[in-house]
Amino acid sequence: MAGNGTTSLVMLFLFVTSLRVVFGVTNSQDASALKSLISQWQNLPLSWNESTDPCDNQWDGIQCSKGRVTSLSLPGMNIKGKISVDISLLTELTILDLASNPDLVGSLPESIGQLEKLRSLSLLGCNLTGTIPTTIGNLKNLTFLALNSNKLSGSIPSTIGSLVNLNWLDLADNQLTGPLPISPGLDSLVNTTHFHFNKNQLTGTISAALFSSSLCFLIFNRWSLHILTSFDCNYFGRIFDNNNFSGPIPNIISGPKTLQTLQLNNNKLSGSIPPSLTNLTGLYVLNLANNSLAGKIPDLTPFKNLTVVYLDFNQFDGKLDMGSNLGQDLKIVSIRNNNITDASIPSTIKSISLLNNPLCKDAKHSNNLYCQNNQSNLPTYTTSRAKCVPQVSCPNNQQLSPTNCTCADPFSGQMVFRAPRFNDISNSSLFQQLEKTLLDNLRRAGINSVYISNIVITGNKYIEATVALFPLSGMNFSIGDLIILGSLLSNQTYIPPPEFRPYYFIQPYQFPGSGSKGTSISTAAIAGIATGGCVILIALLVVAVYASKQRKKAKEAAALANPFASWGSSGKDDGTAPQLKSAKCFSFEELRKCTGNFSDNNQIGAGGYGKVYRGYLTNGLVVAIKRAKQGSMQGAQEFKNEIELLSRVHHKNLVSLVGFCYEQGEQMLVYEYISNGTLRDNIVGKGGKYLDWKMRLQIALGSARGLAYLHEHADPPIIHRDIKSTNILLDENLNAKVADFGLSKLIADTQKGHVSTQVKGTLGYLDPEYYMTQQLSEKSDVYSFGVVMLELVTARKPIEKGTYIVSEVMEVIDQYDQEYYGLREKMDPKIVNQAKNVGLRKFVQLALECVHDSAVDRPSMNEVVKEIEIILQNDVSTRTTNVYYSDDSTNATNLSRHPYSYENPIIRDTSSAFDSSSGYPYQTITYIEPK
Repeated sequence: MAGNGTTSLVMLFLFVTSLRVVFGVTNSQDASALKSLISQWQNLPLSWNESTDPCDNQWDGIQCSKGRVTSLSLPGMNIKGKISVDISLLTELTILDLASNPDLVGSLPESIGQLEKLRSLSLLGCNLTGTIPTTIGNLKNLTFLALNSNKLSGSIPSTIGSLVNLNWLDLADNQLTGPLPISPGLDSLVNTTHFHFNKNQLTGTISAALFSSSLCFLIFNRWSLHILTSFDCNYFGRIFDNNNFSGPIPNIISGPKTLQTLQLNNNKLSGSIPPSLTNLTGLYVLNLANNSLAGKIPDLTPFKNLTVVYLDFNQFDGKLDMGSNLGQDLKIVSIRNNNITDASIPSTIKSISLLNNPLCKDAKHSNNLYCQNNQSNLPTYTTSRAKCVPQVSCPNNQQLSPTNCTCADPFSGQMVFRAPRFNDISNSSLFQQLEKTLLDNLRRAGINSVYISNIVITGNKYIEATVALFPLSGMNFSIGDLIILGSLLSNQTYIPPPEFRPYYFIQPYQFPGSGSKGTSISTAAIAGIATGGCVILIALLVVAVYASKQRKKAKEAAALANPFASWGSSGKDDGTAPQLKSAKCFSFEELRKCTGNFSDNNQIGAGGYGKVYRGYLTNGLVVAIKRAKQGSMQGAQEFKNEIELLSRVHHKNLVSLVGFCYEQGEQMLVYEYISNGTLRDNIVGKGGKYLDWKMRLQIALGSARGLAYLHEHADPPIIHRDIKSTNILLDENLNAKVADFGLSKLIADTQKGHVSTQVKGTLGYLDPEYYMTQQLSEKSDVYSFGVVMLELVTARKPIEKGTYIVSEVMEVIDQYDQEYYGLREKMDPKIVNQAKNVGLRKFVQLALECVHDSAVDRPSMNEVVKEIEIILQNDVSTRTTNVYYSDDSTNATNLSRHPYSYENPIIRDTSSAFDSSSGYPYQTITYIEPK
């Protein structure tokens, strides 16, 4: 009988603890997929607990949206096992990153092709075998695909050509065979700027179809074949090294002058260097070593930027003429082991080797340095710990941080630089710059110092270095921080200085704190745990009975101390913060940590309400945290209002709420991070972006669409009540997003069409009818939006020097002025020459309709959207802004735009930017296209 009672208690305990999962927020299909992974993988993070909900409990490496798993990121976690076919159940997955898990074995399942929403797939540095499944071609949303450093075999499937959105393709360091698939195949990947096929067993000739007029890097060699297009001439490329390509060097007479690196070394190429090669005047690195090339070495004078030349181990003959204008920037020239019989070398070339050529046997040349074996064992660079005197002796597995001289357990890995522009590995200035960029770029993941050591030059002329990153506080990184660091490096988010590009990163490091799921437990231990569980359960039941009796008193006390307690309808609140499906309740400590203790370095804005900080959550998401200062906090009702409203609305032109914090006397809202600031700042030039006329029309359209969604499609409809240019944010692509819903109201009574409410808003944007009657309607937002439209035209504040923008515009309107509608003197000078057409007239007329004194005479936001769309379509003389990719932002003649280019553009602005959807940097050059 006692045994039966114990069994019942155990069953009850298991049932109760399982309720959280059964009724959790995670979609049941996704939960089943994750459960399958748990059963097949070992060394998962301890947070992967089957008794908790993955989305609700923030499993390490898991990111969710509306209960669906959208990101699974566990790089370098030492996971053991196979990729289950059940991973295909995660149909909303956009990111899958399992890089640097060498004990992840087996094949890549065909079912991977069912993850059709994937944008990033990173499995580099694992131990996968078998072939690349043909279903990979189903992943048409992929922008990043890294399967390098595995043991994949067979040929590259031609279906890979279906990945038309792919930007980065890395299949390097595998056992792939056969020719590169062309027509159909790689030639279809017109948007792919980075090909990496090095260190395989690929054969055949190098097809001319792989050469594009937009190439910046081109490397075909056994050690490094790298092609980089001008889509980003500052960084990535296409790599096909360590293969068995044969035949002549392709005729690249149409090759671009922006090509930076040409590496055809360590293949079986034959013939001579084609004369067309000298058309590549932008080369920095030329490597043709270890082939069977013959004939005379052509004049290298056209290569004005050359820093590295390798022509070793070929059959070049005749006289070498380096040219008199070559050499100022040359770091390395190596032409060893050829048949050179004479040479003319300018004195400016200091580092050249002609060892083991016939000319070195001639007395005329034998005593020159270029015929000597000058290889020496120079010391390599190591990060200085000079300030740590005397140096502390750290325990095993810990190292001394060079910044604060304390022992810590760093994040460590191997960086391999594939095409370095130098060979002096003792050069402190170069490696100090590398340290600085690592620290600046990865500080968001909580690092405070970088230690570089063990730098070597490999036989393939790569440079390898061990990099250790130390935590900002404490002795260890959290698992979440380690996942972020691994993703930033393995997914090429970090950008090193030009001398070190491109690179790849391998993590041989097993993170502390990860637990094994494969340990067996003895029967006695199980019995002990079960007995203990029963005792605990009985104690919990006793406590629960007591707690039930005290609940009423606790609720009364909570109502006094916690304003959330009074927020429920009909008094049904339990005294806790609102539980919202799409917004997380953060602790104060979580937000303090992710902002570096609210560091000034992370402050991105400020106002009367307080400050806004950039934060980096443990799942890798970048957020903006609005922290109200004491004395300027919203009322509890307004704070709740903003949270609840934002958690319900989802539109690409509305800022998304990630979560909130209400504890320790703080009010904080956590939003998605919008990188380009407010519309107001960008109009006046503080945001660093030049907004031409077409951009302003597009921003107006995006903002209008966001408002139209609130008025017509939100359930229930919402009136924003504080539309202004500082509440419209611009993302990395200058898309408009409406923000700040603290004053918003629901349209609860659609029969009346308005809400009677206390007047609130911002002077200058405030609807005069609302001000007079205190009756708020969606037309109040229309009025405010009309003022924003006039701001876009004039760049003036609504009220400036005692004048009102609406009155000013109305006073100067001239119906007979076909170009400027009478507004030339009032317009923003930056767009005067762009907007003088019928589009300006219609836009201003629409704005004036929006600011009509009577609400019934104003258009709806849906009507505003349609009118702006028509203006954009008909504005044929609108100038354009284009994105250029170049290493030289100061020289307009060197710029090219994909797929078109223009001569002598009028440059308005240059800036570096970052694409968050793909994870790659680019350069934006804003210009006005001539008529």
